[in-house]
Amino acid sequence: MAGTSNSSPDKIKECREGDDKGLTMLEVLEGEQELEEDANAVLGGSDDLHCTYTQGYVKRQPLYACMTCINADEENKGGVCLACSYHCHEDHELVELYTKRNFRCDCGNRAFPSKCTLQPEREQVNELNSYNDNFRGVYCSCKRPYPDPDDDIEDEMIQCIMCEDWYHGRHLGSSPPAENYSEMICSHCMEKYTFLSYYVGYSVFHVKTAEGTSSNSITTEVTKTDDSVPKGSPSKKSAESEEEVCKLLTYKAIPSKGATYWGEGWRKVLCSCKKCKDMYEELKISFLTDEDDPVQVYEEAAKAKEHGSQYEEGMRALSSLGHVQKVEAIQEYSLMREELKEYLKKFADNKKVVREEDIREFFSEMESRKKQRVDANIPHYCNQ
Repeated sequence: MAGTSNSSPDKIKECREGDDKGLTMLEVLEGEQELEEDANAVLGGSDDLHCTYTQGYVKRQPLYACMTCINADEENKGGVCLACSYHCHEDHELVELYTKRNFRCDCGNRAFPSKCTLQPEREQVNELNSYNDNFRGVYCSCKRPYPDPDDDIEDEMIQCIMCEDWYHGRHLGSSPPAENYSEMICSHCMEKYTFLSYYVGYSVFHVKTAEGTSSNSITTEVTKTDDSVPKGSPSKKSAESEEEVCKLLTYKAIPSKGATYWGEGWRKVLCSCKKCKDMYEELKISFLTDEDDPVQVYEEAAKAKEHGSQYEEGMRALSSLGHVQKVEAIQEYSLMREELKEYLKKFADNKKVVREEDIREFFSEMESRKKQRVDANIPHYCNQ
């Protein structure tokens, strides 16, 4: 929840009690802080001026698919970095892909009709890139766009950590748990990577604390099967060191229906013997053993970077105003908000990316209109 520790409590109380609109202003500022944090979490330290192609296969970065350059009906697939979405595809129909792992920017390669304006010299194909249906603008097992104009059911979209596709909660085959969980693996990937069944005992639904309450901690007691073999935990035969004995020989496989949900830190129990490491490499899923791979790690690192907060600046400015000034500021803000919504609507309708120049143009025009309003309200006197 957004807090107010950086502002004067008395001023905030005065704003709340003095005018109901003051509360709306506070809520707007708090809401903007949440939006900023979400944006920072996704974009992180991404460079909006330079293509990431020269960085190679970036461990994790925000990506976009261009439906203008690559039609959804075509066989080609491609993803572009943040900078290219601004400078090479600014007037195109873009699909936001959130973040993807180990990806190299495709802008300007053979999948695209024209060269990248930021980094024109590049290989024609990125052999190590992985693509799913998200690059065609569709998601989930239902293969629908997001947001879906024909679906009015509110539903949370959850990303599978294996295939990185996004799924509607109602299409996962098993409902997301009420308690906190860190990661989800879809039913398709559970079937594809059969070794995961040996670790289902560490999923949120199977782990219980000694008191019997649900937990997502891998250090808690694990419920047991009828034959007294712990689900997903070593049997008594595993007296030898972990390096010598593969966990898949000492763990019990547990069939699962639908998606599985996992608590923070569950990856630490994955076997690290040579045979399993070779298997991860062959299946191209070595990222599972990378401590920096989880999206949560990426987001926390991004949030930890220095980002100027509009919320803090807004709260400081609001706290320094008198009551009349607050009301005037709120009125001006309400007017600006409505005008900005109308201005941005044309970008949404045309599926165009909003550039920094567009925002500058908006505020420049608004400043001009404000000056006209002020001039119109200034009384004019004629000397006789």
